[in-house]
Amino acid sequence: MAFRAIRPAELEWITRPHEPDEPARHVAELSDLAEFAHTRANVWRYEPGAKGRRHRHPFQEETFVVLAGTLTMYLGDPPERHDVPPGGLIHVEPRTPLQTVNHGDEDLLVYVYGTPPESEHAELLESAL
Repeated sequence: MAFRAIRPAELEWITRPHEPDEPARHVAELSDLAEFAHTRANVWRYEPGAKGRRHRHPFQEETFVVLAGTLTMYLGDPPERHDVPPGGLIHVEPRTPLQTVNHGDEDLLVYVYGTPPESEHAELLESAL
């Protein structure tokens, strides 16, 4: 097929592991659904107060597009805070330490696109928070 359209009702949300007292993050994995061959992408939904793990990818660059809410990213070493509003974009080069957080009081929805797709897990780092 020369194209693939995905509608919101087709997304399957997977709740990521988190502590019982921590707000959750949920991911809708798009790569297989969209039949990507050379990239990977997900839509992430962060509940208010949720945070991702600080990490870095050895080869993959990532682009984050904020669909709703405000994304806070802690980038570099030492971590520097960057707030990205709805409709905004932030691009992160490989080997850059990063951590994503929803400091807002509403759900954060972010489209994350990476290339080349890495088959290995990112290197986990100590939290910026």
